[in-house]
Amino acid sequence: MSKIDGERAFLSVNIAVLTVSDSRTEADDRSGHTLVERITAAGHKVVDKMILPDEQSLLVEQLNRWIADANVDVVISTGGTGLTGRDVTAEAFHAVYEKEIVGFGELFRQLSYPKIGTSTIQSRATGGVAHGTYLFALPGSPSACRDAWDDILCWQLDSRHLPCNLVELMPRLMEHLKPKA
Repeated sequence: MSKIDGERAFLSVNIAVLTVSDSRTEADDRSGHTLVERITAAGHKVVDKMILPDEQSLLVEQLNRWIADANVDVVISTGGTGLTGRDVTAEAFHAVYEKEIVGFGELFRQLSYPKIGTSTIQSRATGGVAHGTYLFALPGSPSACRDAWDDILCWQLDSRHLPCNLVELMPRLMEHLKPKA
């Protein structure tokens, strides 16, 4: 069960938000705004936010920029995780992962099932890590963003969460790149 340890210090993380859409603008990006509101309300910092079209090469390019940016700890995207020909977010994320967090997509779909039933199989929500940066791709609806944030990410990105959380792993995410003594 999720539990917050009041004795532990809260550590804010820097998060970039990406909306993947051929039609959204900043004015009508409800999913992106939902994420920004929840991220900041939780005490984290949104260090960048953008909207990009469903073009795999553009997505990979931007993900690599954020992965290389020491000021970005986490990237959360919304949109492009479905099954249509233009839905390429999952492919872009998989192209940059060093390690996939398989349980993220599995848990997201499990939590979605009571709300949308078997339609949850159409979601290719995914999570992973690359060069010390956590990456999460969510479906493009505000409801899916709320569910992923409220039921998974707000807990795993809280350094006080027990029994464990992703924040406490951050110092060790790049240990495989350090020279061996």
